[in-house]
Amino acid sequence: MEKNKKYPRHLPATDGIETFYEVRSRDSSLPPQEFARLPRHPVHIVLDNLRSAFNVGALFRLADTVRAQEIITCGYTAHPPHHKLQQTALGTTESVPWRRFEHTTDAVIDLKGQGIQVLALETVNGAIPYHRFPYQFSVAIVLGNEALGVSQEVLRLCDGIVDIPVFGYKNSLNVATAAAVVLYELLRKLNQF
Repeated sequence: MEKNKKYPRHLPATDGIETFYEVRSRDSSLPPQEFARLPRHPVHIVLDNLRSAFNVGALFRLADTVRAQEIITCGYTAHPPHHKLQQTALGTTESVPWRRFEHTTDAVIDLKGQGIQVLALETVNGAIPYHRFPYQFSVAIVLGNEALGVSQEVLRLCDGIVDIPVFGYKNSLNVATAAAVVLYELLRKLNQF
């Protein structure tokens, strides 16, 4: 077998698997204190009784990549410190501001009291497709329980409901995946790319 001339050497990976491609890291070279002073995007993420700590960790990573204002964990949603959350968060609980409310309704009332538009991401009749919604910034996105969705009580308090059009047998995406779709749309609307 002829040696690949374009990628002549194997590059070791931490898991022992070799690759021909150099994986680039985009981790910030700023010291944590300096990174913490960077401006955050006016986007808040509210977690309404998420049952999977792994999903919460993935959402911390997502919040870090979009430099969201904060994550608010509510109800029985896992919050730092939590072993399973830490596994998927990969240290981002240190770079993402977060706070906790016992009841999601209290978090929504608090945000609305600050003049923040609060929207639920949910698959309900009457929801507006996420890419057509007239967002106002600052904005908070409420994400619901993986099986039950956003509670009815919380939906009634929200300023609006957005959804992601789906065309499969299942009518929803994983909560962290769905959040990524909407959060990057918010960054696009903020002219961040």
